[in-house]
Amino acid sequence: MPLRAETADDEKGQRITGVEDKHMQIGEVAARTELSLRTIRHYEETGLVVPSARSQGGFRLYTEADVARLMVIRRMKPLGFTLDQMRDLLEATDRLDAGDGLDPDEREVLLARVRTYEQAATEQVEKLRVQLARAEDFAATLGARLEENASSTGA
Repeated sequence: MPLRAETADDEKGQRITGVEDKHMQIGEVAARTELSLRTIRHYEETGLVVPSARSQGGFRLYTEADVARLMVIRRMKPLGFTLDQMRDLLEATDRLDAGDGLDPDEREVLLARVRTYEQAATEQVEKLRVQLARAEDFAATLGARLEENASSTGA
């Protein structure tokens, strides 16, 4: 999403220069991604996501692309991916999305990296399905035991 050289007011009424109107402050991004402000700042500190701009008052400003990037991170976390793996995948997808100057061999290497993450994600999802099935079975067993005991005591 290219930036347009224009001015706008941020939510505090401060002038923002050199950015398009559709920037969001960190609070809106946190609400949309269901990530805490602290988590978003942590991801910024580790270099996973960087605000696209800052207001003259120093407020972080994010674009839809930044939100999409945070959503990738958010989806990878419960699957057990490390910050380094997240960074590696984001770098590969950024380079593929840019596409400029990629020779066919480099493009294939990047696609292979993405495929590796897709395979790892699929494997983790399957493991989580097994865990979920076991948890549901356990909860059902407990429910049945409670029903059994409730009916035998006349409750």
